[in-house]
Amino acid sequence: MKINKYLPSFIVFLVLLAFVSCSKDSALSSVPVIKFLDVNSTSIKEFKDSLVIRFEYTDADGDIGEDNPDKNDLFVKDRRLVNADYYFVKPLSPPGSEIKITGIISVQIKNTFLLGTGNSELTQFNLKLRDRAGNWSNSINTPNITITK
Repeated sequence: MKINKYLPSFIVFLVLLAFVSCSKDSALSSVPVIKFLDVNSTSIKEFKDSLVIRFEYTDADGDIGEDNPDKNDLFVKDRRLVNADYYFVKPLSPPGSEIKITGIISVQIKNTFLLGTGNSELTQFNLKLRDRAGNWSNSINTPNITITK
């Protein structure tokens, strides 16, 4: 029986390819991924209307959310302001489990107001989500939101 002289090299190549592929996927999977879905309105009245932002999340190891209500892992920034607001996210999977989770989160932003003296302003909101391991998701932006008196 004749063995192809390239067969051992080909087998080593396949093993290395499988190893590299697996290690890349597991490194990427621990980071949450979010995707913007929609907002309830793109025009709101200051102090009267609430803005509701909906986004989809996916996390391969399921470590989104905290038991401690003092830990806020949802970052929401009005582009007109210097500082962001942070929101509490309850655990989205059973404690101690490492399961892939996917779902939808709705964030209600109340009492949005005009910063200047005009009758309307335009803004966007930027959001990202942190898991318990400290990994930040990608950032998403809302469409332009008009705030009126």
